[in-house]
Amino acid sequence: MVRSVNQVALSVRRVQHRHHRALTATLSHLGVSLVQWDALRHLHEHPDASLHDLAQLTFQTDQSFGTLAARMIDRGLIERVPAPGRAIRHRITDAGEKIRDEGTRRVSAVLAQSFAGLDAQQLDQLGALLELVLRQPLDPETTGRD
Repeated sequence: MVRSVNQVALSVRRVQHRHHRALTATLSHLGVSLVQWDALRHLHEHPDASLHDLAQLTFQTDQSFGTLAARMIDRGLIERVPAPGRAIRHRITDAGEKIRDEGTRRVSAVLAQSFAGLDAQQLDQLGALLELVLRQPLDPETTGRD
């Protein structure tokens, strides 16, 4: 069977949607959303990140991440830290670190289950193919034009 580009793209979207639903469900038991856990993960990997950097890493706008950060600060999951000049940096708290750690365990379990049908070579091949797709530049100004 030869799949069209649209069929493959739809399959990628379905996998992403499936993961989103499953990860949302497993993280809800920790009292965080997928976006909140992702923010904690990125803060763990990038201590003292700016709001703008975190917004980009989590695929949010600065404004939406600012709202998310305020809620996470109120819950004691992250804190604002003064930086040189007028800059504000963010840091994960001990409470946030505990949730991030348990969330990482849960996320890894869901993803392992999702990809269990692939052997190591197939998983590596899928990863390489997706990286190849991601390296292909897109020009939205010219797509769909005659």
